[in-house]
Amino acid sequence: MAPSAICHASAASAVNKELAAAKQKPLENKTPLQAISQGVCLPGIPLFSSYDKERAWILNHMAGAFRVFARKGFTEGMSGHISVRDPENSHAFWTNPLGRHFALLEPSDMILVNYEGQPIGGNTTRPANAAGFLIHSAVHKARPDVNAACHTHGKAGKAWSAFARPLEMINQDVTYFYGNAQAVYTEFGGVVFSEEEGQRLAAALGPKGKGMILRNHGLLTVGGTVDEAAYLYTLMERSCEVQLMVEAAAANGVPKVYVSDDAAEYTFRMGSDPESLYWEFQPDLEFEQVQSGGTFEI
Repeated sequence: MAPSAICHASAASAVNKELAAAKQKPLENKTPLQAISQGVCLPGIPLFSSYDKERAWILNHMAGAFRVFARKGFTEGMSGHISVRDPENSHAFWTNPLGRHFALLEPSDMILVNYEGQPIGGNTTRPANAAGFLIHSAVHKARPDVNAACHTHGKAGKAWSAFARPLEMINQDVTYFYGNAQAVYTEFGGVVFSEEEGQRLAAALGPKGKGMILRNHGLLTVGGTVDEAAYLYTLMERSCEVQLMVEAAAANGVPKVYVSDDAAEYTFRMGSDPESLYWEFQPDLEFEQVQSGGTFEI
C-alpha cells in the first residue's frame, strides 16, 4: 500500500520540534543571503557613485526583466507593464512604451513619466499605457518603499484570479507570499481608467504587500528593485499554475497538506528579504543576456 500523503501526528510533532529547535539556534548574526550561501557569500545589491550610473543599471535590468517575461509567455497584445522609480526624482518612474513587444525592449525604449502622467524623459516617441500609469502611479505614491512594480496578463494568473482568492501555503516557494505579503483586489470594473480605482487597488495591496491577485484580471508584484519585483512576478505566476494543478487533484478526492504557519513564517523570513529576492532573479537575467547577444548588459 502506498504511504499516506498526510503526516501522522507523531511525525508532525517531531517536525515541529525540529523546526522550533532550528529557530532557537542563532545563525551567527547572518543575513538570509549569508545563511543560504555556503562559503563565500554572494554580493549584495550594488551601490552607485552617481545617479547616472544607477539609472543606467536600472534600465538595463528593466529591459532584461521584459525579455524574461517574454520568454516565459507573459505577453498579451499591448497589456502589461513594469515601472521603476527614478533614483534621482522619486516622484517619477520609468515604464515601457505602449505597443512594443517585451522581447524587443531595450533600455533606450523606456519612458520617464511624473505623477501627473507627463513624459519628462527617455523615449517620448511613443505613449505609455494609460491604465498602467494609473495603477503604477497609485502604488508608487502609496508605498515609498516600492521602487518597482510588475503587472502582466499571464495565463495562470488570469485563471486563478477568477476565484478572487489568495494562494494557499501548499509548498515552500509560495510561502514567500505568506501573511500580509499577499493581497487580493476583489473589485473589477474593466480597464482601469480612473484615478480612484488605482487608489483602491494600491490600498488593497496594503503597507506590506509583495504580490496581489487582481480579480478577473491578473497579478501585480512589487519590490525594492526591479529584479525583486520581477522574480516575485514569475514566482506568483508559477504558484498560480501549481495551485490550479492542486485544485484539480483535490477535486478528485486527493487531500491537500498545508505548510504550517510556523514553517511558512520561518521560510518567508529567511527567503524573502530584498537581497535574496534580488539574487533569485539573476539566473534568468543572465541567461537572457546571453541569449540576446548583448542587446542589453547586466
